[in-house]
Amino acid sequence: MLCLVLVGAYALPPVWNRMVAVSCFALLPLVLLRGIGQASPDLPFRRWVRLGYWLLGLLSLVAFLFWHFTPVGLKSSGLPVLVLWTLFVGWSSVRLVKALAREPVVHGPVLQGAMAGYLLLGLTAGLLFSALETLHPGSFTSVHHAGGQLLVPRTSAFSPGVPVQQLDMIRFHYFALVTLTTTGYGDILPVTPQAQMASVVLALVGTTYVAVVMALLISRLTVQESVGGPGGSAGDGRRDGEGPRD
Repeated sequence: MLCLVLVGAYALPPVWNRMVAVSCFALLPLVLLRGIGQASPDLPFRRWVRLGYWLLGLLSLVAFLFWHFTPVGLKSSGLPVLVLWTLFVGWSSVRLVKALAREPVVHGPVLQGAMAGYLLLGLTAGLLFSALETLHPGSFTSVHHAGGQLLVPRTSAFSPGVPVQQLDMIRFHYFALVTLTTTGYGDILPVTPQAQMASVVLALVGTTYVAVVMALLISRLTVQESVGGPGGSAGDGRRDGEGPRD
């Protein structure tokens, strides 16, 4: 739900989408820590590893808030966002896929989790592209805007003193989601080598995620059909104490 609200927030008027988007991104690490950061019999988490995951999540939250309220001229503030959010969301995505792989039955929550992971990758990539643009201005260009400038202030004239929160980030999230799905409209282009390689990595991650998750879901559905329905699959998988078979 948080990912869907975040996607819909960028369709709101500027005054509202900034407030909703910041709130959602601030809540996102906390939601991941509460949901994926807990140990369970099906998804174990060693104590010291779990502490490291929680520390990484909290540092990601602090880095986002610090970057969001600093002026654009302080370019180095975007570097912690790039590093910490890449590690944290990457780790979270791996745990999410492992959790999906351990589900013996495909039902509503499993499909919701798979979709949430896909949206999480796209939204995080939009945040990282935004941070990369503040770190290296001119990393991306657009054919629809004067001078190709993507970082456009919402209210005031552009200057190094403008806070990051005053910048319009919707174009980066749009580009990230388009790249994730490998659609590639071509209206926004990565210019610098860093931006180009980041775009390539995102496209590869998106296709890999879809391939892995689809393979997991299809294998579970095949097992369910072979044993005569979801009830039989869940019962058979737990009766013998065996994990789900691919």
